[in-house]
Amino acid sequence: MRTPISIIGAGLGGLMLARILHVHGIAATVYEAEVSADARTQGGMLDIHEYNGQAALKEAGLFEHFLGIIHPGGQASRVLDKNGIVLLDDHDDGTGGRPEVHRGDLRRILLKALPADTVRWGSKLIEASPLGGGQHALSFADGSTVMTDLLVGADGAWSKVRPLLSEARPAYTGTSFIETYLFDSDTRHKASAKAVGGGAMYALAPGKGITAHREHDGVLHTYVQLNRPQEWFTQIDFSNRLTALARIAEEFPGWARELTALITDGETDPALRPIHALPSDHKWDRVPGVTLLGDAAHLMSPSGEGANLAMFDAAELGKAIAAHPGDVEAALTAYEANLFVRSAAEAAESAEILKMCLGPQAPHSLVAFFSAKKA
Repeated sequence: MRTPISIIGAGLGGLMLARILHVHGIAATVYEAEVSADARTQGGMLDIHEYNGQAALKEAGLFEHFLGIIHPGGQASRVLDKNGIVLLDDHDDGTGGRPEVHRGDLRRILLKALPADTVRWGSKLIEASPLGGGQHALSFADGSTVMTDLLVGADGAWSKVRPLLSEARPAYTGTSFIETYLFDSDTRHKASAKAVGGGAMYALAPGKGITAHREHDGVLHTYVQLNRPQEWFTQIDFSNRLTALARIAEEFPGWARELTALITDGETDPALRPIHALPSDHKWDRVPGVTLLGDAAHLMSPSGEGANLAMFDAAELGKAIAAHPGDVEAALTAYEANLFVRSAAEAAESAEILKMCLGPQAPHSLVAFFSAKKA
């Protein structure tokens, strides 16, 4: 079997690339390991920025659909200290500069905008092998194989495509997040709901933090942040929800009850999310017929840019392919030249933001950062 353009990964970046190509009349196939679009919950809230994520959605002809899924008030953000004292409280001004949407809603918009046979579900890539002349053979877990003229790795942090281009592997940043949820918070968890407010809440101290986002229907989506070695977390049995959450909460002695309740009252099994990153200057020499986008190209610590960059990468790559008909190498050369500059700057800033959030001056360093952006 042969497909001219193969995209590995049906996340926001892979789907955006397929959509941009479709707009330009270019067919592509997306291969996704998950068995269906509903195989798992698709993350939480994303703030989509005017200068990259929204720009990509406009290129894809999906901006009006995007406006229909915005979470009203979700652009609000506040910073608290460990005592629950509000140090900064920015309300949603309604300008739409970085409105919040749910990742799952955004993914559904992209899926609906593609021909029905674009995504091949249940196609887990095992190996990609160069055949020469820019072509690659793709081997999948179900035993099927595909030959492709252009291979795009949109397959995230642990990309199976990246080794074709680079020996770099993600390294642990020293920080892990623990994810959990509260439901019906305005009725059942009123104090925590009040602390979080209408959008995003950051309660921070050196080396640790409790952050949360308000989602639809009173859902509070919490990420506990801890600077600890990965080995430290192996001592916790995350399969036992109550015990694990109680152990994590022990790292926040003296913190306000409405903040620690976001941990101890968690109503879902806590999910451990070790934070990894590629080198901020990650790049590669041009290899015929293959490239990367999103986390596969520039995995970085969370800064609010990951989804935005993946979609923007995809839009830029799609436009480059359309602008160079019949000359894939010219398209990839043009795309990567801008990608490397853009991603290096964003990766360096993301590392600085993580330091601001959990460094020795937290939470005041984050307050200063937000205040400077408003000035």
